[in-house]
Amino acid sequence: MSDTMTKEATPDIKDIRLAAEGRRRTEWAERSMPVLRQLRERFTRERPLAGKRVAACLHVTTETANLMVALQAGGADVALCASNPLSTQDDVAAHLVRDHGIKVFAIKGEDHETYYEHIRAALAHRPDITMDDGADLVGALHMIALNRLDDLAPPVRKWVETLSAADRKSLVTGVIGSTEETTTGVIRLKAMAKDGVLQFPVIAVNDSLTKHLFDNRYGTGQSTLDGIIRATNLLIAGSTVVVAGYGWCGRGFALRARGAGANVVVTEIDPMKALEAQMDGYRVMPMEEAAPLGDMFVTLTGNVEVIRVEHMRAMKDGAVVANSGHFNVEIDLDGLKKAAKGPVAVREFVAEFQLDGKKVFVLGDGRLINLAAAEGHPASVMDMSFANQALAAEHVVNNAKTLGKDVHRIPADLDQEIARLKLQAMGVTIDTLNAAQRKYLASWDMGT
Repeated sequence: MSDTMTKEATPDIKDIRLAAEGRRRTEWAERSMPVLRQLRERFTRERPLAGKRVAACLHVTTETANLMVALQAGGADVALCASNPLSTQDDVAAHLVRDHGIKVFAIKGEDHETYYEHIRAALAHRPDITMDDGADLVGALHMIALNRLDDLAPPVRKWVETLSAADRKSLVTGVIGSTEETTTGVIRLKAMAKDGVLQFPVIAVNDSLTKHLFDNRYGTGQSTLDGIIRATNLLIAGSTVVVAGYGWCGRGFALRARGAGANVVVTEIDPMKALEAQMDGYRVMPMEEAAPLGDMFVTLTGNVEVIRVEHMRAMKDGAVVANSGHFNVEIDLDGLKKAAKGPVAVREFVAEFQLDGKKVFVLGDGRLINLAAAEGHPASVMDMSFANQALAAEHVVNNAKTLGKDVHRIPADLDQEIARLKLQAMGVTIDTLNAAQRKYLASWDMGT
């Protein structure tokens, strides 16, 4: 193996002197993560990840820090880079480096080149297991496997070109499995599996019930509203908020916006989800019709060009546009920049564009507003999501020889166990079936 392949990268963070604040905030988050705490305690005793290298591309937040510490307690050698240029909490990155010796490559506001240089550093960790939030690590590994080097970002491509053919192969074949956190990433990975190009098994953490029913709905709902309010300090009550997409994230945000007093309009392309939104009491219409009505627009679809220039031309003067989908592709910012004057920064996360004599305000460069302008999901809901991640990593290690090159769900019994532990931590008890009930549910010949 070449020196280029084995050389460890030096952590790249904003300022190690921020570590004390990062530690305080991480410890505060840990108070609300009892399930992950129990897993960390078990991992400390059993060391299920001993000898394994984990490269994680996740939002560098206090909650993620607690996951990284749990993985390290399980014996893993951990490297972490950011899954979004604006989502890193610099004090948390410093805390992980100083207090835990975890290799972190993440700086809030990093440019495009630095972002991919950090992904390169995570890949250079030569992981046995990858953890993704948007499939950036897995995507790069597969471009290497398929010899599609021109599709890699320049910092990654230049590094890969220095590797021998054997080193490139070992980088990919050395991965025994991966986990994926978000809907967008799972969609990509299932497409790869369908095309027969997936090189190793992937656990779709997002498909766990204890992830998407709670993180996507309650976490995204609260944190998106939090990010918008922090960025703008606008009053939500009495305004018309247009929610693009009524998946679990969209319905969570719609619920929170209505709770804050907004008149909520939903746009959808899926008839079933549109029907749900209508039955839930929202107005449902195409974006073309919603554009002149909204005071605020939020995309949560995972698709491209959901809000286009023609929509923004039709908006009211002063309309606010934000995104809470994973990538900054849902708002056509390139088209807006060509058609409008600007941007002019009017607040830290607010850019003003002049379009046809009207002002359109874009929040957080069109990136995840809940992480760009706020702190992301509350720790209590991330407790379940990251318990899934930790158990998924253990599941990959325990079943590496039998898992096929496909996208898998976490076993239902583990999903149920996370729910049980969360209820226990909340002090909630539930009923159990008695013998007669179990017999009735298992039978086909018992009468009514």
